Amino acid sequence: MATTVSTTKKRTWPAIVLVVVTLLLVIFVIHRLDRTPRTDDAYVYADTIDVVPEVSGRIVDLPVHDNQAVKQGEVLFRIDPRPYQDALTRGNASLVALDRQIELTQRTVNAQQYNAQSVRAAVERARAAASQASDTLHRMEPLLSHGYVSAEDVDRARTAQRATQAELSAAQLQAQQAAAAVSGVDALVAQRAVVMAEISIAELNLEYATVRAPFDGRIVSLKTSIGQFVTALKPVFTLIDTRHWYVVANFRETELKGIRAGTPATVYLMSDTDQRFRGSVDSISYGIASDEGGLALPGGLPRIQRTINWVHVSQRFPVKIRVDNPNPELFRVGTSAVAVLHPGGDGESH
Repeated sequence: MATTVSTTKKRTWPAIVLVVVTLLLVIFVIHRLDRTPRTDDAYVYADTIDVVPEVSGRIVDLPVHDNQAVKQGEVLFRIDPRPYQDALTRGNASLVALDRQIELTQRTVNAQQYNAQSVRAAVERARAAASQASDTLHRMEPLLSHGYVSAEDVDRARTAQRATQAELSAAQLQAQQAAAAVSGVDALVAQRAVVMAEISIAELNLEYATVRAPFDGRIVSLKTSIGQFVTALKPVFTLIDTRHWYVVANFRETELKGIRAGTPATVYLMSDTDQRFRGSVDSISYGIASDEGGLALPGGLPRIQRTINWVHVSQRFPVKIRVDNPNPELFRVGTSAVAVLHPGGDGESH
C-alpha cells in the first residue's frame, strides 16, 4: 500500500512541475507582449503618384518599361513636341513683327508730335502778328480826325488786323487738329504683353512635352507604348516613391499605450523572414471606419475588419512605421510583414 502511494506521488510531481512551468511561460509571454507589442497584421507601404502629362499628344519616345527603377530627373516619356514648338515659333515671330510695328508707329508718333509743336509755334507767330495789327489800328484811328493819316491808311490797318486775326484762328484750329492727330503706342504695348504671355505658355508646354521622374522611384502599371495618344491630366502609369518605405501595422487599441512617434520598431517581411529591419513609428492613425451602428464617417478612413463578430474585441489602429534601411529588392508595396514595437527600448530585435 505504501509503495502504491509513493508511486502515485512520483507520477504527480512531473505534472505539477509542468503546470507551473506552463503558467510561468504564459506569464512571461504576456509580459513580453505587453512590453513589446507584436502583430503580423501588417503590410509594406510606400507613397505613390499617378504620372500624368500636362499636355496632350502622341507619345514619340518611351525609354522606360514596367517595374523599372528610375532616378530623379530621368526621362519617362516624350510627347510629340512639334505642335508646341510651332506655337513657340509663331509667338516669337509675332513678337518680332509687333516690335517692328511699335518702332514704326513710334516714329510716326514722333513726327506727329513734332508737327504739333511746329503748329503751336505758328499759333504764337499768328498771335503776335494779330496783336501787332490791333495795336497799329488802335494807334492810327485817333490820328484820322486830326488829318495826320488818311482814311485809306486806316482801312489798310483795319484790313491787316482782320487778316491777322483770321490767320490766328486758322493756326489755332490747325494746332487742335495736330494735337488730336498725335497717337500713341499704348495699345501695341498692351498687345505685346499678350504675345509675351503666349510665348511663356508655349515654352512651358514645350517643356511639359518631356515628362521626367520627380523623384527616385519604380514604375508600375505601365500598359502603353510609343504611338499612344495621351490626354492632359489623365494618368499614364504609377510611380512608387522608393526613397521612403513604411510598414503599416494594425495594433490593438489596448497595445497603443506608451506608443508614440519615434518609438523604435523591428520589422521583417513574410517573403524573407531571415532579414530584420529597424525602424521607428512615424505616426499612429487617429481614425478608422466603423462598421457598427450604421455610423457614416467621411470617406478615406482605413477600414479594419474584426475577426469575431459576436464577441467584443479590441479595435485595431494602423501604426505607420518608417523603415531605416530597407532592402530595395525585397520591399514591395503590399508585402505581408510582421512588426514588433519597443516602447522605451533601443529597437534591438529579440
